[in-house]
Formats: sequence, C-alpha cells, structure tokens
Amino acid sequence: MLNPRKVAVIGCGFVGASIAFSLMQTRLFSEMVLLDANQAKAEGEAMDLSHGLPYASEMDLYAGTYQDLADSALTIITAGANQKPGESRLNLIERNVKILQAIIPQITATSFEGILMVVSNPVDILTYEAQRISGYPIHRVIGSGTVLDTARLKYLLSRFLKVDSRNVHAMIIGEHGDSELAVWSRTNISGIDLADFCKIRGHQNYEAEMEHIYKEVRNSAYEIISRKGATYYGIAMAVARIAECIVLDQQAVLPVSTVLQGTYGLKDLALSIPAVLGKDGVEHVLETPLSEVELQELHASARQLQQVIQDLHAKNLD
Repeated sequence: MLNPRKVAVIGCGFVGASIAFSLMQTRLFSEMVLLDANQAKAEGEAMDLSHGLPYASEMDLYAGTYQDLADSALTIITAGANQKPGESRLNLIERNVKILQAIIPQITATSFEGILMVVSNPVDILTYEAQRISGYPIHRVIGSGTVLDTARLKYLLSRFLKVDSRNVHAMIIGEHGDSELAVWSRTNISGIDLADFCKIRGHQNYEAEMEHIYKEVRNSAYEIISRKGATYYGIAMAVARIAECIVLDQQAVLPVSTVLQGTYGLKDLALSIPAVLGKDGVEHVLETPLSEVELQELHASARQLQQVIQDLHAKNLD
C-alpha cells in the first residue's frame, strides 16, 4: 500500500545528499530511504542526516534497498556521472543512460506505484528513457526539468528590477540545457508586462540586459561547476518544491520535464513544459501561448533532443 509520506532518493552524491537534506527540512515526509551503489555512502549520509532530526521533525530515515521503494509515494533518481567542467549536459548521455538502465528494472521489479522523478542529467533525455524503459504511465514519470532554470531567471530579473523575486512571473522552457528558451512574451511582474515594468524602473533600453540575463541563466551551471565542481543546493530546493506540489496535491504549475503527446505539435520526447502538478504527478500539460519566435526556438530545442534520442537508439543502447 502506498505511503503518501514516504520518499526514496537513489544516488547519494552531492545532489542526492543535498536533496535529502532539503526534503528533511520541508517536514513533508515521515519516512525517507536512501540508496546508493556504495552502500556505506548511503549509510553514512543517513546517519549524518538523522543526527539533525531533533531540530526538524520525526522521521524514519535509513539506508535501504530497492525493495524498500515498493510503498514509496515519490522516488527520486539522482544517480549518474558528474558533469565535468566545460562538458554539456548532452555529453553525459551515454554514461548516464547506462546507469539508468541498471536502475529502472530494479524499481519495476517491486510493486512501486508512486511518482518517479528524474534529476540526473541530461534530464529531458533521461526522463524520456525512464518512462520508455519502465513502461509507467506518462503522468507518473517526471523530470526536474527547467524548474531550477526558472528560479535562476526570476532571481536575476528581481535583482535587475529591484523587486521581490516572488513577484516575478517568468519561465524557462524546452531543454534543461543549452537550447532552453525564456518565454519573454509572457513575463510579467505582478501582472505588469516586463517591458512596461522595465520602463517604470527607468530601464528604457532593456533588451540587451534581457539577453545578458538569459545567457547568464543558461550558463549558470557551467559557471558554478568551474568554481566549485558541481551544483547541488539550487536543484535540491527546486526538487523540494516539486515534491511539495505532489505530496500536498497543490495543483501548482511548474515547468517539469514530461513526455509530450502532441503539445505544441511535439511528441516522442520529453521537454520541460509548464504542467499542473498534483498527487498523481503531471495532471495537465499547459500549452502556454508563445510568440512566433519562441515557438520556433522551442521546436529547434525539440529537434536537437529528438536527434540525440535517435542517435542513442541507433547505437543500440536499449
């Protein structure tokens, strides 16, 4: 029987451990199981986290096995090779698809009926492969997508416009990677169009700054990796937000990665598109109106990912 307050994290590296810590802080869960190819690493992380429970909320937190996933409401896959300095997310694909192929059958071998969330990169490709390999319904398999990219965009816009980031309504969609795009045509600050708000703040020629902000968002991971070797705090908070939407059945809209079935005329791939999230995962994928240029950029992003999928299967990595 599904335990709505149980979560599992597969992979206890920087990202997995940070996600576990972030989830513990949310007080959403009463049980958390950690898995890693290195059992001792999972045990060590569970021990370390458990020592903070007196300052959080009561939780059964332990290192376990795949059999412990059976009644989990949410299973999060973070296992994978690390992105190297200067390496694109797409270059990670062959290494991480093989890791995914080893993990998914062990999950499907249990009676797991919860939501499967992929965080490992390249997340859109791996989300598509996770759904294809597992055979789970599309709504139950999601990727963290561009939820973090969107947070980065909101943060940078808030700094430029000197306004609370929670009042910035903006979104990054497409690939979580180099071909992602900012939906400028729908960006607003508390209902005021971006262009008008820029003028209110005294920015008459703001277009160049918007392009700079977009590039900073797109290149954020590369910049962080070049300085500290990995990114993990931001994605941990983004995953906690997604988990909150699912566990509390919030019906909130976030740009998660999901396998498309005709949205924007796209199918047979996973892309980060605004979707309504609840206890059953993706409840509805939203086809937000885009400008002609944005739609072209989205299709260009999709073509790049579709080519990667075709090349992947041509190499018989099935």
